[in-house]
Amino acid sequence: MDENTYRILDKINNPDDLRKTEENELPELCHELREFIIDALSNNPGHFASSLGAIELTVALHYVFNTPYDRIVWDVGHQAYAHKILTGRKDRFCTNRKLGGLRPFPSPEESEYDSFTCGHASNSISVALGMAVASALKHEKRHIVAVIGDGAMSGGLAFEGLNNASGTPNNLLIILNDNNMAIDRSVGGMKEYLINLNTGTGYNRIRQKLWKTMKSLGLLNEKHKNSIIRFNNSLKSIIANQQNIFEGLNIRYFGPINGHDVTNMVKVLNDIKDMEGPKLLHLHTIKGKGFKPAEEESTIWHAPGKFDKETGKRIVCADNDTPPLYQDVFGNTLLELAGQNDKIIGITPAMPTGCSMSIMMKELPDRVFDVGIAEGHAVTFSGGLAKEGMMPFCNIYSSFAQRAYDNIIHDIAISKLNVAICLDRAGLVGEDGPTHHGAFDMAALRCIPNLTIASPYDAHELRNLMYTAQLPDKGPFVIRYPRGRCQQKDWRCAFEEIPTGKGRMIKDGSELAILSIGPVGYTVEQILEKDTQGKIALYDMRFVKPLDAGMLRSIAGKFDKIITIEDGVIEGGMGSAVLEYLADNGFDHIRVKRMGLPDSFVEHGPASDLHKICHIDKDSIIRTIKELISIDL
Repeated sequence: MDENTYRILDKINNPDDLRKTEENELPELCHELREFIIDALSNNPGHFASSLGAIELTVALHYVFNTPYDRIVWDVGHQAYAHKILTGRKDRFCTNRKLGGLRPFPSPEESEYDSFTCGHASNSISVALGMAVASALKHEKRHIVAVIGDGAMSGGLAFEGLNNASGTPNNLLIILNDNNMAIDRSVGGMKEYLINLNTGTGYNRIRQKLWKTMKSLGLLNEKHKNSIIRFNNSLKSIIANQQNIFEGLNIRYFGPINGHDVTNMVKVLNDIKDMEGPKLLHLHTIKGKGFKPAEEESTIWHAPGKFDKETGKRIVCADNDTPPLYQDVFGNTLLELAGQNDKIIGITPAMPTGCSMSIMMKELPDRVFDVGIAEGHAVTFSGGLAKEGMMPFCNIYSSFAQRAYDNIIHDIAISKLNVAICLDRAGLVGEDGPTHHGAFDMAALRCIPNLTIASPYDAHELRNLMYTAQLPDKGPFVIRYPRGRCQQKDWRCAFEEIPTGKGRMIKDGSELAILSIGPVGYTVEQILEKDTQGKIALYDMRFVKPLDAGMLRSIAGKFDKIITIEDGVIEGGMGSAVLEYLADNGFDHIRVKRMGLPDSFVEHGPASDLHKICHIDKDSIIRTIKELISIDL
């Protein structure tokens, strides 16, 4: 479909326009939306397969409900591109995920149709329940809808929301978008449960007839909502000889129905939207629907990058001279270490491909556990393994690890358990924006006793830190590393133990010391190649906890000007730790300039642009150096 040939979509600029569309035209609109998204994302990459799978659902929701007065709460937001296009952002969709353009996920700061911030999974039911209760307390006739995928339903917060919804007066509608996928294929008992769950149309037809008959006889009254729900659930149990988990929680269950039949979804939503009490509509959808390559390999097509929309071939720059991704160094190193240490176990919350634990999973499937979208459980599960003598490597994206904070303290740190917590995507991640930047891990974790917290300078250091973490009695060992490619093409190296809490000098100098942690130090090292007079020293701290007190004392005795630089928040990070040491040890006369991420949420965009915005790029580092000493760089 060529540009400007969308017969129906071109007439729709907002949901009011959509609701003027004839119902029999909705299937064609869905086809046009699908073609629009395929065309746009082939040139401007984004979350592809999820959005293709939720098009009919999105159209039906905005067609039936009076948005934005009625609230739609999206979970994660990977599937919300059709929502953006239908809610006044069609003409700007070409800017999606670009610096200054549309945000990667729904955000109330961008549109009144985005009812709540999205990015992390499993929060939609709790958020929507809060909105539903608030609307009831304000005597508003406002519909509240939570949209959640089967992968996100494995998160503990989703179950907490369900449990509360079952015991709190509300009229919440939960849409369960079940495609048997998260990013990788869904796992666990909830997946199997949803696959097996089946409610026939015959049951729904019988239930409605009996309900209406008994209501007309005065045997049931809408005032007694719990009685009605229990009646429905009892009838279902009799007919199907089973009771599902939702009905067991006194939540009316409808479905499963075909999530790609937009006309039937409109009918069903109209039938159930005004029913009192909490209810759940279960949809079966296909991730990547309408684009065959994405239907067949939806994990790859979750965020495929640029591709040829005609052939379905992804545009991948194959270059054998390109250094590998940090995640691939992690994955290959983990398999190598596991071959040497049979106690090593891999744990990931639903990201085996993203963190490259899939490499070990393929070779040693019995020693890798994908626990689903359940970061807190991943950490506590690792604690149980460690208590019984295993050596877990628990890999969680840095921003997702925020959800396991208590588990790290209570279930790992207090007991000094030998668990390696590997935080992928630390620092600025680029186009996924503020919900995904790994900005807070150092500041959040360094106050916790018994933790060792390290960040590798390069791929060799990552391998050696992983090797060190699995040695006996190292205790809880956190390793944070960034998204993107490392510096070395020859990334394999012999393993060496790195002494805990010991940094290293990369370059000596006479006037100024720069203290870095993580790969940002490599950027500094490149700058200092022009320091022909040897004025600037560079130290790789390696560890933010424990700090290398001996190295810091030596630095403080030689330099009266120090720059600290890190790719985490400046408030409470490595620079703060250095300031604390200097103040506590009588070196408060030293001038210290801290560089890091600001005390604000960083927007989305290419990582190189974000480094400039946060003033940790090459030019900013050079300017800061020149503020402190006279030098030609």
